[in-house]
Amino acid sequence: MANKKLLRITAFASGRGSNLDAIYKSIDDGHLDARVVGVISNNSKSGALEKAKKRGINPYHISRPQCDSDEAFAKKLLDVLCELDTEYVILAGYMKKVPSAIIRAYNNRMLNIHPALLPSFGGKGMYGRHVHEAVLNYGCKVTGVTVHLVTDEYDTGAPVVQECVPVKDDDTPDSLAQRVLKAEHKVYSEAIQLFAANRVRIEGRRTIILPKE
Repeated sequence: MANKKLLRITAFASGRGSNLDAIYKSIDDGHLDARVVGVISNNSKSGALEKAKKRGINPYHISRPQCDSDEAFAKKLLDVLCELDTEYVILAGYMKKVPSAIIRAYNNRMLNIHPALLPSFGGKGMYGRHVHEAVLNYGCKVTGVTVHLVTDEYDTGAPVVQECVPVKDDDTPDSLAQRVLKAEHKVYSEAIQLFAANRVRIEGRRTIILPKE
């Protein structure tokens, strides 16, 4: 049997990279036909970089202060992505805005995950605990996760996969975050696999999921 073609992905992460860990596990378990070829972080002490090193994956600390200009920063990122022959960029807890030049170069080939059902509770400043507090304060009965394409504006790209998570009456931001994170770990890999299997057709703001061949 011929070897499966593996989707070459580079991950951007700022912290420990728990979503990236889930992606590694999906690959190891044979559920995701992809290969992480590089991990880029703005944080030199990022746990995601340390884990990449242990896995023999190229780790890169690239941050704006290292560069003379925004243009130089974008070029440095793009040079690394090209060097790695990156097909898709996966944002896994990356806490900086991605330069527009990178988003253009990877138009419809860059994914992010958000801990709510977009377009609700999205936008600048809406991440992590802030999202879960807002969901509870609003009195929502359901929240969830959204894997979406990345555009120049925070959390406005077309959704690819969404999954609901119920909100319990006794939830705290922390308890809700734990259940949402569990859903994130499942859904992100599933969404990436749709692209690896060429099962996504993009029509304007709609992502059409094609049946398995």
